[in-house]
Amino acid sequence: MKIVLFGCNGQVGWELQRSLALLGEVTALDFDSTDFHADFSRPAALAATVRTLRPDVIVNAAAHTAVDKAESEPELTATINAEAPRVLASEAAALGAWLVHYSSDYVFDGNGNTARDEGAVTGPLSVYGRTKLDGENHIRASACKHLILRTGWVHAARGDNFAHTMLKLAAERDVLSVIADQIGAPTGADLLADISAHVIRALEREPQLGGTYHAVAAGKTNWFDYARFVIAWARKHGLPVKVAADAIKAVPTSAYPTPAPRPLNSQLATDKLRRTFALTLPQWQAGVERMLTEAYSQ
Repeated sequence: MKIVLFGCNGQVGWELQRSLALLGEVTALDFDSTDFHADFSRPAALAATVRTLRPDVIVNAAAHTAVDKAESEPELTATINAEAPRVLASEAAALGAWLVHYSSDYVFDGNGNTARDEGAVTGPLSVYGRTKLDGENHIRASACKHLILRTGWVHAARGDNFAHTMLKLAAERDVLSVIADQIGAPTGADLLADISAHVIRALEREPQLGGTYHAVAAGKTNWFDYARFVIAWARKHGLPVKVAADAIKAVPTSAYPTPAPRPLNSQLATDKLRRTFALTLPQWQAGVERMLTEAYSQ
């Protein structure tokens, strides 16, 4: 199996290099690759890369993920998150290749308090969310063989994420205020990569199983409790923690206005993924502990 991986140096892309290697020959590319064009801000040139490499599977882990910055650069965000996937889908359809693409809980409006399934009505609140939804729709419209995995609250030992930010602030400040009214499931990039490899192998045997799936860790939390979990782990393992446990304060989203509105309810139902591919998804705490151990244990 020949696989082209775009966005190989991001959190998910880095883990995909490991998991996809078990399936076949992987050509791993990022925006600054020199051998082949992989800059998603110039999507037309991506077609030449795909036509040259002629992969069996195209895996797109590249995206414009700076949610607030996207509000001030909607055209660039649309190019990267919607137009580039459209080009990849067109090329995948022409080759008869699979396209694996990662989308987001931001395609929903975040109302309610229950987990949404794949058939739920979408309603993105931000430029980022709208462009991710447009990317999904372009892929479906192309009629290429595809797997779209919606996820959220992604973390990894590599790169920036909420847990790393909380530990940095906890070592510097006496008091922390953390949003408590946004709900989701912290999900490891390693988990997403392993799910991807498992599903790609299954799709080889049963291509009719392609489509859109939700992929997040089990359980749910909010940013406030997530922060307390991470800081408690750090304290237990001897990392520098200045803030006291009772000095971590819960605040509403309205306390931190941002250019891009956040969905309050980011819960994604994973029944379809688990049932279709016989998967057991670990609780979010296990993935966060593994990530913290990898990042901070000597």
